[in-house]
Amino acid sequence: MFSKIDVKGDDAHPLFTYLVKEAPGMVTKQIKWNFTKFLVNRDGKVVDRFAPQTKPENVKKDIEKVLNE
Repeated sequence: MFSKIDVKGDDAHPLFTYLVKEAPGMVTKQIKWNFTKFLVNRDGKVVDRFAPQTKPENVKKDIEKVLNE
């Protein structure tokens, strides 16, 4: 479990700075809301980014694909 961190702006945590750099959004590079989801493979490469309103169960196939690579 994480403590509260900033996900955008000047005080953004380095993890989110990396995630946004590797998978910028379609409309804006920034994270719109803290429920933006990132799919990262075993090597730490960002594979995909999902909108906050995307339900976790809707990325199940994407996660399974990455796990089977």
